Amino acid sequence: MRGIIECLEENPIIAAVKDDSDIEYVLKTDVKVIFMLFGSILNIKEYVDKLKRNGRRVFVHIDLVNGLGKDEEAVKFLGKIGVDGIITTKPTLIKAIKNEGLISIQRLFMIDSRSLETGIKSIIEDKPHAVEIMPGLASKVIGRIHEQVHIPIIVGGLMCDKFDIISALSNGALAISTSTRELWNE
Repeated sequence: MRGIIECLEENPIIAAVKDDSDIEYVLKTDVKVIFMLFGSILNIKEYVDKLKRNGRRVFVHIDLVNGLGKDEEAVKFLGKIGVDGIITTKPTLIKAIKNEGLISIQRLFMIDSRSLETGIKSIIEDKPHAVEIMPGLASKVIGRIHEQVHIPIIVGGLMCDKFDIISALSNGALAISTSTRELWNE
């Protein structure tokens, strides 16, 4: 985990790639950490291999890979193909991800005060390596979670410009994930 944190401290932008053209584009940037938000069991290894050959750290959102279960066997499969970590909305997978020696990132959607309370409770109980908060524009929520948990916070969703990035980082986020290509070089 330390290597990833250092990498994100140097360049806090994470490219959230959604298709083949995003992969080609991100390889022309300085972005070092990639969140794979697409793929299928038939092509995910090819994408991971390509990104890894080009010096990128790859995290796959297990919930978004078509044809891949959302269970321990899927976690083992992703570990065998060489991902650095796994993103999931399912707290029950965090332990399996950690058992495989992979970095676990729990994605939380903050839609109201109840989801904030439940999210903090889940982070404390499941102890992921990092948490991704969505949407990333929730500066007060970022600050509140940052005060209560002691793990790296990544924010994503609806990040539109440099101001959003600065706001998130100044409120306690370690990094931001975005699918907005123009922000990958900020």
